[in-house]
Amino acid sequence: MRIGIFTDSYPPYINGVSTSILMLQNALEKLGHEVFIVTVNTEKLSYKYENENKIIRIPGIPTGIYDYRLTGIYPLRVIDKIKKWNLDVIHSHTEFGVGTFARIIAKQFDIPLVHTYHTMYEDYVHYITKGYFNGTSKKIVEYLTKFYCDKTATELIVPSEKTYKLFKEKYKFDRNVHIIPTGIEIERFDKNKYLEKDLVDLRKELNINKNDFIILFVGRLGEEKSVDLLIETQSELVKINKNCKLLLVGDGPDTDNYKKLTKKLKLDNYVIFAGKVPLDRVPLYYQLATIFATASRTETQGLTVMEAHAASLPVLAADDPSFATMVVDDLNGYFFKNKRQYRKQVETLMDDKEKLKKMSKQARISAEKYSPKYFAQHVLDVYKLALKGKNPHKSFFGRLKNVIKGSFHDK
Repeated sequence: MRIGIFTDSYPPYINGVSTSILMLQNALEKLGHEVFIVTVNTEKLSYKYENENKIIRIPGIPTGIYDYRLTGIYPLRVIDKIKKWNLDVIHSHTEFGVGTFARIIAKQFDIPLVHTYHTMYEDYVHYITKGYFNGTSKKIVEYLTKFYCDKTATELIVPSEKTYKLFKEKYKFDRNVHIIPTGIEIERFDKNKYLEKDLVDLRKELNINKNDFIILFVGRLGEEKSVDLLIETQSELVKINKNCKLLLVGDGPDTDNYKKLTKKLKLDNYVIFAGKVPLDRVPLYYQLATIFATASRTETQGLTVMEAHAASLPVLAADDPSFATMVVDDLNGYFFKNKRQYRKQVETLMDDKEKLKKMSKQARISAEKYSPKYFAQHVLDVYKLALKGKNPHKSFFGRLKNVIKGSFHDK
């Protein structure tokens, strides 16, 4: 099968979507399929072609939301290249920019379109509105999400029961919604893959001792991730154990605010800001940790929880449906509702070494179900279903013709 993946997140850009797409690409190729990528050029306002033209990077303008860039919806310069790919199916991973382009190409060349919904946009509108008209903005986001996912895609994939319920219960979808949890390359995070000498320099760089109790968070440092809960609780934990440290891997718009909070609470020696880390080095940071923690309630799935389990780390997670299929309370981690519960859970694992050991073992066992091959095979099933179906693009593109007049040509 010849598969075109259209996405605004792809390496070297680092986030959960980018990681999952690269993993899917590798898994599909190992199964004998050809994968072509259309994405954003995050470096320059120019076109770039890589891997013998199997990757097209389209120039995009900054949006002001993290490092995201938004492309034009119909970059004429790459149409002929994509046509020559002779794609069997298109898989889009964004609703706007590159995602709209995917829908145009799907219609123009009569190619089935599968779409994966990754982001709960309602949780991110504050970055654009700055606190103004949030209610109206959320209604607009809801309308656009329903429109793009329902009216223009042949099949829809979501990563968790939480997002499934969003579409079925809130958006009232009466069509197929496939729940396919994203996989990860679990062997990259396996602690048995790493030697002590691999970690010595990194510990020294971060001022971490081998015997420190390290709580790890990996992700964007943004308001929606609730990292402040982890930092504020850290001030209580260090009173109990001076060797307890919080390691934050990632960057984001609230980094400075979190650093100010750390300074205010006099935690400079107990909260470590590692910053943005290259994708290939991320697994090393998991090897430094004792446990993993996340207070976020805005995830659609939570890939970092999977990575933590693959690295044999018990996970302490906010009591949110996005983690329900991964964390089994008191087996491979804990759910917490507030700071008090979170603090007590950390204290339990600091005090009970045997429980920590058992949870670590169960965490690694849990990771086995996240294999890339398993994930890719389920996605392929949806591709095959899309190939049997019909494109639902006509009403959408009838209106879009007025915007891009004369751009469409029959195959």
